[in-house]
This record gives sequence, C-alpha cells and structure tokens, in this order.
Amino acid sequence: MFAGWTQAISADAARNDGHEFDFEFGTWKTHVSMLKQPLTGSKTWAEYDGITIVHKVWNGQANLVDLDMKNASSHLKLASFRLFNPATHEWSLYVANSHSGTLGVPSVGGFADGRGVFYDKEMFDGKPVTVRFVITPRSADAIHFEQAFSADDGKTWETNWIADDTRVKDR
Repeated sequence: MFAGWTQAISADAARNDGHEFDFEFGTWKTHVSMLKQPLTGSKTWAEYDGITIVHKVWNGQANLVDLDMKNASSHLKLASFRLFNPATHEWSLYVANSHSGTLGVPSVGGFADGRGVFYDKEMFDGKPVTVRFVITPRSADAIHFEQAFSADDGKTWETNWIADDTRVKDR
C-alpha cells in the first residue's frame, strides 16, 4: 500500500463509521474528463456526459455505483462496489467496466474532514503506478472526483480523471 496513506489518514480513519457515502445515494448528472494517454505528457482529454446512480447496500456499509456515460464517439459503463471494513474503518473501492468485465485492484482509504482519499498500486501499460482517488463533496447537490497516477511512488502526480456530479432532483 502507498506509504503516505498510513500517516495521512490513520488518525482520522477511526472516525469512519460506514456511512461516509450516505450523502451520495441517489441519481446524479455526471460530466467526466479523461486524459486520453496518461503518463505520456499528452494534454488531450476526452469529455463525457452521463448519469450516475448510487445504491445503498447493507444499510450503507457498502454501496454500488452505476455510471453510464458517452460522447459522440464512445459509450462507457462503469460500476464501483464500495465496501466498508469495520475492523480498520477503511473503505475499499472496486471498479469494473463493461468492456473488460473484471474488477480492478481496490483503492483503499477513508474520509477526513468530509473529503475521501483512496490509494492503490497497479499496473498501467505494463508499468507499476500508484493511484490516488479523491472525492470532494462541494455541497449536498455537487461532488467533485479526481484520479491521479504517480510513476514515482507518490513524488509527483498526473491527474487523469475529473468528474463533477450534480444531483438530479426528484420531480
């Protein structure tokens, strides 16, 4: 696991009680910007719009995220299963996309001061990377997400995924 994770969040992790994602249950309009070629120096982004639905599981100690997004040339479907570990007070975020049909490496972390930070280590284009995923609620009706890769174990980061969600109000 990322070395900085323990120092950065361990003192605050005890405050996580399995209901940190309760603010997110419901339906959201989503705008996603994805860096087309991460870790290559590219500055070309693909833009997507879609809908995210977040379902409560196990009274909130888990949840399922269903993201369906598209642009003029591509249609992506992602699912995230988020599990709370009551022994460690940490969350594990597993992501799958409809193209591969497999679950990825879980990002592990938690919330401190309302902001969620999650890390994992995985392979990207045959090279090891550290992944940081940050969730920042902006209000009861707006959430900002960012994912970044580090090829040097967290010394430098390149953001490659930015999403902004706006709650869809009941009619």
